[in-house]
Amino acid sequence: MLILERFARESGRDYALRTLKENIIRAELEPGAYISENELAAQLGLSRTPVREALIELSRCKAVEISPQKRSQVAYIDEALVEEARFARKVLEPAVAAQVCATATEEDLLRLDENVKLQEFFRSSGQLDSIMALDDTFHKMLFDIAEKPELYDLVRNIAIHFDRVRCLALNVIQDVAIVDDHRAFLEALRRRDAAQAQALMEQHLNRCEVDILEIRKKFPLYFKPDAKIA
Repeated sequence: MLILERFARESGRDYALRTLKENIIRAELEPGAYISENELAAQLGLSRTPVREALIELSRCKAVEISPQKRSQVAYIDEALVEEARFARKVLEPAVAAQVCATATEEDLLRLDENVKLQEFFRSSGQLDSIMALDDTFHKMLFDIAEKPELYDLVRNIAIHFDRVRCLALNVIQDVAIVDDHRAFLEALRRRDAAQAQALMEQHLNRCEVDILEIRKKFPLYFKPDAKIA
């Protein structure tokens, strides 16, 4: 299990939640794995209470299942929840793209360009984990530019199953075409071409549909038992 560094003034609950989410998304805690509150609390240097609170929060987004005996288990990837998060993003983010085309300043575009250049660097050096973090930052910047930060937080709260597939796509089938998507999208922003930016955003988000087919074939046991492999 990957133990993250605790941020200054970060509460125990938030630290446990962030650490658990990261490990679930990266499959360091594999689907079906059991989580011991006592062991996790000892690893993080926390009491059981913040760990339990974090697990309850993760159960709300169906990333963790807590049995009546209070035994916690990492949930299997739920394809329906992957699709629900993708749908939410597909509805919201093209509209955000159009807003950014209308309101982005040159400084905004430069910050987006710096992010994409870092993605290109990490792709060339094979540091794929860094690309996912930069991808998240890129999309957050778009919501911030459009002055819709609360909407970003709302989407992120339901996206853990979607993020698990994204992470596997990067590290298992090594699909790094998202970097080229971001470059093309940025060029559309520079041209203030809202229609093209929206179309590129939809194409970008649709990649998950293709990725999940390959991932299910490679890791069928990562998915809910009733998932049907195409």
